[in-house]
Amino acid sequence: MAKARTRGLRRTYSRVVPGVSGRVLVVDDNKVIRQLIKVNLELEGFEVVTANDGVECLDVVHRVCPDAITLDVVMPRLDGFGAAAQLRADPRTRHLPVAIVSACTQYEVEAGIAAGVDAFVAKPFEPAELVRVVRRLVERKDRRDGRKGTPAGRGRG
Repeated sequence: MAKARTRGLRRTYSRVVPGVSGRVLVVDDNKVIRQLIKVNLELEGFEVVTANDGVECLDVVHRVCPDAITLDVVMPRLDGFGAAAQLRADPRTRHLPVAIVSACTQYEVEAGIAAGVDAFVAKPFEPAELVRVVRRLVERKDRRDGRKGTPAGRGRG
């Protein structure tokens, strides 16, 4: 396997795929985990945007208008609970579905619920479970927004 060159911090945008299921912002400081989540969601038709930590998540979220967000818990600068709490405090992102993808200890689940997290996926995760949880969150957001079958990136100011 050839070793890929790494570039400085930069956002990764997936290519837009016709019939896409929704746009997901994947936030994890571990590049391998971030890529694993991205690939599994893209294989199921999601458009994926990534961020390295909670600070970058809050910077990117208004530009990419995701349908759902996955957050790791332990990250530099701003952890997943802090990012979730700030997303809930902002009227523009208050209703965005958020899933924690982490070890999901009892503490993490309790802290996640307190921060307003909608779902939890335990690491190591089964790809099918990850996709099922994300799809459920995106569909719930679509119902709440009154959108049916609107591709990601369309119909949003």
